[in-house]
Amino acid sequence: MPVRQPPGYNDHMAAGTDFSLGTVEVALTPQARFEEYLRARGKKITQSRLRIVEHVSRQHDHFDADKLAGELKASKATVYRALGDMVAAGLLRQMEIGRRKVYEHDYGYPQHEHLHCTACDKLIEFSSADLMQIRDAVSRQHQFRPQSHTLIISGICADCRSGRSKSRHQDRV
Repeated sequence: MPVRQPPGYNDHMAAGTDFSLGTVEVALTPQARFEEYLRARGKKITQSRLRIVEHVSRQHDHFDADKLAGELKASKATVYRALGDMVAAGLLRQMEIGRRKVYEHDYGYPQHEHLHCTACDKLIEFSSADLMQIRDAVSRQHQFRPQSHTLIISGICADCRSGRSKSRHQDRV
């Protein structure tokens, strides 16, 4: 099942280099994988859990639990439990951005990195073959088998820098 790319993924180009995300083929839909995970652990497949996984699977933005609870008009406890199960099932990844915990798709998405604007909280996803080569070379050097990695580069995005009336020199560099 090819992964649908959200709008803007191809906007991450720099000097003719393509930093856009590719696609990953998966055997099961996110809903089927989640049901398989719940069954294997003897957990109930409830309508609220299915509604949450279906809603999350349709969106491609990073989100937090409170935002999701508000969108679904569901209790925060139900949402937090479902998100915990979705992370454990490998459907979502939880990241800490500043003081926030945000979630993003993991199942069916290629390895990618993030740029985080500390002024507006925007997250920009990109993929880099060069970074993967460095990760693999360092891992080989230390006889280490990588399973995953997370790279979040914090800074100020172009929109925030250009919108500042009194920008600092280091923000313009």
